[in-house]
Amino acid sequence: MKSSEATILVLPGLGGGTDGHWYARWQAGLKTAEWVALDDWSSPARDAYVQSILDAVAGADRPVVLVGHGYGSLAAVHAASDLADGKVRGAFLAAVPDIEAADHGVAEGYRPLPRDPLPFPSLVLASRNDPHCAFEVAEDLAGAWGSRLVDLRESGNVDPDSGHGPWPEGLMTFGKFLGQLPPA
Repeated sequence: MKSSEATILVLPGLGGGTDGHWYARWQAGLKTAEWVALDDWSSPARDAYVQSILDAVAGADRPVVLVGHGYGSLAAVHAASDLADGKVRGAFLAAVPDIEAADHGVAEGYRPLPRDPLPFPSLVLASRNDPHCAFEVAEDLAGAWGSRLVDLRESGNVDPDSGHGPWPEGLMTFGKFLGQLPPA
């Protein structure tokens, strides 16, 4: 599949990101990429986020590929059971947080985290020094979801603070992932 053949739904994490974040740059640079709308990015309620994803998928006129970071990845996993109709062709899930270890109020709404296999191909991209998730936890989640794990080595939270503004390596990985998905 080519990026032009899919609606690429960008699912930001807490705070919604900045213009310098890799997913904001991708959304600006990929013609078929769309930002999933949410009223409150500082405290994204799970049910509202999941509904926004479901609405965006329903409104898409092409097959969909999800691109999540942090809580956006968690929202994608929570939405997955309602996305089994084949319209979503894949999910690219970066920096999935360890929701069981998180100690802020937003995390409560995302517990328990589904551990069923996702109904579409997926990548979990994890760093060995992410302050929000131990690599072993990400590895376990990838296994539960039937996702392929991509070891990002020492990449922090895969955000601008860890040097991942443009993140060309991530875009190359995303392109390879798209190329493995069935054409539209």
